[in-house]
Formats: sequence, structure tokens, C-alpha cells
Amino acid sequence: MPKIYWSDVEDIAIALSERFPDTDPLTVRFTDLHQWVTEVEDFTDDPAASNEGKLEAIQMAWLEEYKDTHR
Repeated sequence: MPKIYWSDVEDIAIALSERFPDTDPLTVRFTDLHQWVTEVEDFTDDPAASNEGKLEAIQMAWLEEYKDTHR
């Protein structure tokens, strides 16, 4: 599987949706989200390279995945 970086928002969102299928992304604190992203299989980016904007983009993409599976 290819390496995953902070910029791979959709891939991260899909991985989080698969790992936490019943978790509403809007209920996840950014500190937890950061940890969960760094635990995604094949995530190889620098954990310190994260910022609020990147985490928010991941959260919003994950929210779309969540909505698609909970309609």
C-alpha cells in the first residue's frame, strides 16, 4: 500500500471511517484525531507537521464518509 501523508485527506478519512465506523467525527477532539491519524496503517508523515487546518480538513472529509454510511 502506498505511504500516507497529511495531505492524503480522503485516504485518511476512509481509514478512520473503517476503524471507527460508529464515531461521529464532530465529537472527536483534535488531540485524539491527531493520534488516530498517526496510527493509520501506512501513515509515514511527520506527526509534528500537523496543524489545525489539516486536522479540520480530515475531520470534514471523515464527516462526509460518516454521512454516506449513516443515511
